[in-house]
Amino acid sequence: MSAVRGFFTPKTATGASSLIPSPPWRYSGDLLTVEYRTDPARVRELLPEPLEPAEEDPGAVALIWADWQSCSASGGELLDPVLAQYKEAFAVVRCTYRGRTYSRCVHIWVDKDFAIARGLHQGYPKKLGSIHQTRPHPYGPAPRIEAGARFGATLAAADRRLAQTVVTLREPSATNGFVNGHPMAHHRWLPSIEKGKGLALDELIESGAASFEGGQAWVGDAELELFEAPTEELARLEIREPIAAYYRQVGVVWDGGRLLEAGMSGVAAE
Repeated sequence: MSAVRGFFTPKTATGASSLIPSPPWRYSGDLLTVEYRTDPARVRELLPEPLEPAEEDPGAVALIWADWQSCSASGGELLDPVLAQYKEAFAVVRCTYRGRTYSRCVHIWVDKDFAIARGLHQGYPKKLGSIHQTRPHPYGPAPRIEAGARFGATLAAADRRLAQTVVTLREPSATNGFVNGHPMAHHRWLPSIEKGKGLALDELIESGAASFEGGQAWVGDAELELFEAPTEELARLEIREPIAAYYRQVGVVWDGGRLLEAGMSGVAAE
């Protein structure tokens, strides 16, 4: 019998074609975060059982743009940048499970296939999108990381613009916001190959950074707009009240999560 290898599909005799390597996965990134409040009912409708809304500020949302360089433990992808560099934009809310507060990504768009594959493994609902954000630089016209610096960011998918923002930094901050500040509570779902058999995979998992480091966070103000689109629902998280905006450079290592419970979500396969 022949053996096939690889952490993810496609599995081959050598494993070299696997879309993603085995963890740990390492990330360096620039994060632009805009927090605001929406109708708490719109957050609640995105939380399947057994998750409940956060007790405090249940309508708080973080919309985050991230410009990443990522790699496996060897770091080899950094020298072949097409395998390391990607961008994403994602919406995060907070929820509770058995009395503990979690963050949860409810919408996310990325621009590389390997990032989608990692999301499938981690429970992120990733889709393809077009994501851009202003990069800081110490020379020329690009903004420095300083008071008054302005950063723009855009998100589009399926030929439609979904969101855009302009963030103006004001001062250093002790935090990078509060919505995305907890371990993630995600579901891993996969429909059965047999019609009518429900979900073959139905897991609620906890996930977070195995290690984290970050530069000085900056807080500021944001002009944020969301747009309707035929096949996207980000705009349902309508902006009712701005909270704040943040910029921070971070380094993260992800090395697996843990199962909270299985087969309990009651979510249909269709």
